[in-house]
Amino acid sequence: MNVQFKKGVLELCVLVLLDRQDRYGYELVQKISDQIAISEGTVYPLLRRLTKEGYFTTYLKESSEGPSRKYYALTDEGRQYLHELLREWDEFTNGVNELIKEGVSDE
Repeated sequence: MNVQFKKGVLELCVLVLLDRQDRYGYELVQKISDQIAISEGTVYPLLRRLTKEGYFTTYLKESSEGPSRKYYALTDEGRQYLHELLREWDEFTNGVNELIKEGVSDE
């Protein structure tokens, strides 16, 4: 898949996953990797930026499998931002799908 496509939707994917439940970084990487081929290195800078912008809070939680894990939790501001992005995503994908239909039907 095109790298620019991935970069554009990665933020949305992270926000959607955190809307349901708090998660730690590697868990986010794994969930996203199940659907989209990404590298770990692309998610962590995004998590830092979105935390700095106030969309997430973080906390440490003990792990039975090793050291404590840093969990990310969506803030109210983050939830608002997610809903804004989802509206934009719907408009964008609808527009692209219409163009694709138009292009394909012209053949």
